[in-house]
Amino acid sequence: MEGPQIITRIFLLLLLFMLPLGPAWHAAAQRCPQTCVCDNSRRHVICRHQNLTEVPNNIPELTQRLDLQGNMLKVIPPAAFQDLPHLTHLNLQHCQVELVAEGAFRGLGRLLLLNLAANRLSTLPQEALDGLRSLRRLELERNTLEELRPGTFGALGSLATLNLAHNALVYLPAMAFQGLLRTRWLQLSHNALSVLAPEALAGLPALRRLSLQHNELQALPGAALSQARSLARLELGHNPLTYTGEEDGLTLAGLRELALDHGALQALGPRAFAHCPRLHTLDLRGNQLSTLPPLQGPGQLRRLRLQGNPLWCACHARPLLEWLVRARVRSDGACRGPRRLRGEALDALRPSDLRCPGDPAGDEDEELPPGPRAPPRRPEHEETTGGTPCPPTCVCGGETRHSACDGRGLQAVPRAFPNDTVLLDLRRNHFPSVPRAAFPGLRHLVSLHLQHCGIAELEPGALAGLDSLVYLYLSDNQLSGLSAAALEGAPQLGYLYLEHNRFLRVPGPALRALPSLFSLHLQDNAVDRLAPGDLSGARALRCLYLSGNHISQVSPGALGAARELEKLYLDRNQLREVPTSALEGLPALKELQLSGNPLRALQDGAFQPVGRSLQQLFLNNSGLEQISPGAFSGLGTGLRNLHLQKNQLQSLPAPLWLSGLELLDLSGNPFHCGCQLLPLHRWLTGLNLRVGATCATPPSVRGQKVKVATAIFEACPGWTAGKAKRTPTSRVSAGRSTTHRRHGGTDKVGP
Repeated sequence: MEGPQIITRIFLLLLLFMLPLGPAWHAAAQRCPQTCVCDNSRRHVICRHQNLTEVPNNIPELTQRLDLQGNMLKVIPPAAFQDLPHLTHLNLQHCQVELVAEGAFRGLGRLLLLNLAANRLSTLPQEALDGLRSLRRLELERNTLEELRPGTFGALGSLATLNLAHNALVYLPAMAFQGLLRTRWLQLSHNALSVLAPEALAGLPALRRLSLQHNELQALPGAALSQARSLARLELGHNPLTYTGEEDGLTLAGLRELALDHGALQALGPRAFAHCPRLHTLDLRGNQLSTLPPLQGPGQLRRLRLQGNPLWCACHARPLLEWLVRARVRSDGACRGPRRLRGEALDALRPSDLRCPGDPAGDEDEELPPGPRAPPRRPEHEETTGGTPCPPTCVCGGETRHSACDGRGLQAVPRAFPNDTVLLDLRRNHFPSVPRAAFPGLRHLVSLHLQHCGIAELEPGALAGLDSLVYLYLSDNQLSGLSAAALEGAPQLGYLYLEHNRFLRVPGPALRALPSLFSLHLQDNAVDRLAPGDLSGARALRCLYLSGNHISQVSPGALGAARELEKLYLDRNQLREVPTSALEGLPALKELQLSGNPLRALQDGAFQPVGRSLQQLFLNNSGLEQISPGAFSGLGTGLRNLHLQKNQLQSLPAPLWLSGLELLDLSGNPFHCGCQLLPLHRWLTGLNLRVGATCATPPSVRGQKVKVATAIFEACPGWTAGKAKRTPTSRVSAGRSTTHRRHGGTDKVGP
């Protein structure tokens, strides 16, 4: 009987141990929001499609996976999940989220996956993603994001995958992804990206895959792409690229796969990928290539995809075929012509099969190719609707309606382009002047590229008949002036690019011929002043870029004619003071760039005329040593971003009235942390922003943040022990949702 007694005693002991724990465990298992399903054994909570307007407050604390998709949350407030420290997966897709407040995810130090896809986010505050130090994957696709601010992702040091596909991004600023030290895949497909700043991809040392397909890139952004030095796979398909060559500067030593499929490529330079030595697979499907030269440089290339191109299999394609055999590159694609080879697979042909008229073995009826580098002639119905044939030295794409003669060494503007051309690329030729009626019959032309052509003059009537022209690129030429007569004939012109020319003045009288001008680019010219009348013809102007000139004076009234102006870039000039009086009459100005001017000081009311509208102000690298207490008066709650980094500020009056700030950068200033800085310290203590303000002196606190260097201020008169005094600004910063509701829940800047 000894055995049964031992078993009984063990059972009773176990029962005694379990009795105190039983009720607590049972209560934990029963704690579950009424509208949710809780699987406590797996620590999963599912609250899908329950019309919830806020995060339930009685979710079990030990929950690891929380699924809230399909609700109506609209706003994710600060610390919304602070009672769920064990979360690893959080699904918030399809929740109509319009705002993620700063600190919304603080406390989720174990979160691995955050899904915010298919919401209504148009912006992300700087600290919206703080606290997610373990996050590995962030899904932000199918929102309405229009801009990315440097620092937004700075707290995501463990992130491996960032998905920003299907948004509304048009531009990537420098250091947009700073802090993403472990990110391996960045998805930016299905946006409207047309420009990438040269440093846009800097700070991504581990990036292996970049998806940029389905955007609006008209040229390969080589400078930006080459910053992602670890890239192995680059996807650029479905962009309107027409040509790429070595000058585009794609330098990626580790690149293995490159997709340029389904674009508008009509030609490739032989050294286009010379600086991608490990390139293994090149996808060129669905372009307008009639042939391409043997590619120099990618010595490891093994697969070349050419399906869907109008390949012309005549004698001029022999070098390509010989190179494919010699380099052991597998290719696909079929011949569109000549007739005897139509439909034949390229990889089934021998060089001797490729013949031209006059060859000893050539057929009498062998067709002539339509030009040295052009695709076959259009079908008959296309010639009828498209108009005249393509000039012999150019490439004209029937389906894309793009025509290109770039880099052909032309000495005069060619003519006889198809009448339905919408994009004409004449870059890198040499035209000393553009004559009268230089583009006859091109009334459908939308975009005209004349960069790097040595142009010194546009003759009167040069643009005659270009009724649909919207984009005119005249950058990097020798222009020193423009007349109204030269620009007449393009009434829809909205974007005029004149950077890197020789302008001494803004061509104000000429602008009267452009009633629809929206954006004027005059960067890096020799303009030395702005005088009244310089913008008298630019009444519809929204964006004026004058960076990198020699402007030392902006006279009162010089900008007044452009009352719709929203962006004004005067950075990298010679201004010694803010042109306050010249800002009068600009009620719509939202962004003002003054960085890189020798300002030294800001006087009271410096920005008073644009106080109600200004949202972004750049004053970095301006040699600022002093800022008057009232310098920012009048700006109020409207100012969102203030850049004061890399100046010479030792002190700064606390701008208590700037209660709408979402980004304040004070880094790189030699602050002296003494009693005169106590008001700034107090203000920063209550401000829920990273500002980068660091003490340079005295030596005892050198390198410490002004915000936390409490010990140095304790001896100051007026110091209050304990928590620093809160300010009106700190109250707004702590409850960012209040500010966003007041501004309509959006931070959209610019047109």
